[in-house]
Formats: sequence, structure tokens, C-alpha cells
Amino acid sequence: MSQPSKATPFKMRPAQCSEYRWVLLCAAIVLGLWPAGRAVAQAPVVAISAEKAAKDGSVWGGLVYGSDVPPAERRTPSGEFPDLPRRLARVFPYKHYEVLGEHNQVIFRQYESWVVPSKDLFLKVDSKGAAPHGGINVHLQFWQGQQVLVKTDAVLRPNSPLFIAGPKWRHGRLIFVVELRKVEPRVRP
Repeated sequence: MSQPSKATPFKMRPAQCSEYRWVLLCAAIVLGLWPAGRAVAQAPVVAISAEKAAKDGSVWGGLVYGSDVPPAERRTPSGEFPDLPRRLARVFPYKHYEVLGEHNQVIFRQYESWVVPSKDLFLKVDSKGAAPHGGINVHLQFWQGQQVLVKTDAVLRPNSPLFIAGPKWRHGRLIFVVELRKVEPRVRP
């Protein structure tokens, strides 16, 4: 039977000693035990709900059919966007515009959001954070079924709708409209 060996005392080299002191100093500052860390440790904490912290804003999305052929049934303009036909007429060459579907959606920070005004065409929105001078930087993907038609980065701002020309349909074209409705204020932790 072998005899247990004697334990040798732990000895640090000078380089290890200075690294050890550095780690202890950092830990003391973080824990508020060192004077430099007390100011950080005693800073007031602003309590916010997790729901509010996770939002960047909200958008309205609409699927619009633009055509030169008048619709068989006259519909009133969307209550969400009453001057939409006038604004679309400045960009697209059609005489008639009809909102086929619309959807309001919260834009979540660090999560994808989906604007789904119809069962076949929808928009994926990924927030990339606040934009200078207001608004939100976003990455957009315009989907038709399982296929991505358009990918782009854009800045959404209130009262400044983004028009995305979609596929030709019937005697005209489908147009996806996205407008930022509300920007959530950024809360600094």
C-alpha cells in the first residue's frame, strides 16, 4: 500500500499575484465594496415592465390592390389610413386603390414580428433599433406563401408610409403599405 504524498504549499509567482489582485479589485468594484464601485452600486434603479422594454413601436400594414378598372363594389377608404388612395396615386400609375386587408402589429425588440393582412401575403419585420431623428431601423421581408419576394432594410417613421410594389394581380398590382404608428421611448437601464 502506498503512502499518501505530502501536500506542497501553494505558491504564486509574482505575475500570478498581480493577476489575482486585479481580479479581486474588479470583484470588489462590481460588488460595491470598493469606493469606485459604490457610486455604480447605489445608482437609482428605474423599474419598467418587461412588456414595455421589449417593444420598439407599432405599425399598420395594409395590402392594397391598385388597378385602372373600377372595383365592382365601392368600399370606403380604410379608417386607419383615410388619405391612402391620394398618397398611392403620387407613386403608382393606377386610378383606383382598394384595401384588401389590414393589420396592426407591435414591433418587438430582438424578436421577429409579422404583419399579416391576408393569408397569402405577409411581411416579416425585424427591429434593428431606434433611428436617428425618430423612427425605427428595420429589416423587412415580403413573403408570398413560402417564398420571399423582397428583402430590404428601411427606416420607418411616423406619417411616412413605405410602399412595396408586389406581384401583378388581375388587371393591376398588389401593393404592401407599412406605416409606423407609434414609437416606444427607449428606456436606458
